[in-house]
Amino acid sequence: MQELIAGVDEAGRGCLAGPVVAAAVILPNDFYLRDLTDSKKLTVKKRELLAKHIKAQAIAWAFGFSWPREIERINILQASLKAMYRAVLNLKLRPTLVLVDGNQKIPFNLPQQTIVKGDSLIPQISAASILAKTIRDKVMFHLDKRYPGYGLAKHKGYATKEHLRALAFLGPSVIHRLTFKGVREKGKNWLPGIYRQA
Repeated sequence: MQELIAGVDEAGRGCLAGPVVAAAVILPNDFYLRDLTDSKKLTVKKRELLAKHIKAQAIAWAFGFSWPREIERINILQASLKAMYRAVLNLKLRPTLVLVDGNQKIPFNLPQQTIVKGDSLIPQISAASILAKTIRDKVMFHLDKRYPGYGLAKHKGYATKEHLRALAFLGPSVIHRLTFKGVREKGKNWLPGIYRQA
């Protein structure tokens, strides 16, 4: 009998801009995919290839998002857990067990287990890691077109020197996380609540 075990992971937790994105994936019992591992250990090309295979073979997969205003309101840890919660609830099937990357449980009543470094150890979590990363990269690519000048398509919202220089010059956009240190410091000369619009 097929066990409905969902792996869950997020991407974008440490970024200065854009959403934190979670993915939940239920794989077949006999699933095997060579090179499946933590998305951070893979090239962009490899992640894209693996993501296609995961989506084609998975029993179910879904995403959850938490955007900057919510991140600012409830903090990044709670926003990450909220995105994971949404990803699991968006699955077309209810999992019998949820395996969560890290050491923080998702705030719901479904059976779950946290696994530190699960994205390198557990196929379901590795698959979720890859899907979360690939979809978030696509989102940041599109946000770069809407909010040009920050280099979002290149650094995906992380605190690179290029990004920090752009923040100091342009000020924050509506997709920046104003409570994050890099945004607060580089955007300190800009009036609170005044954002660079698209």
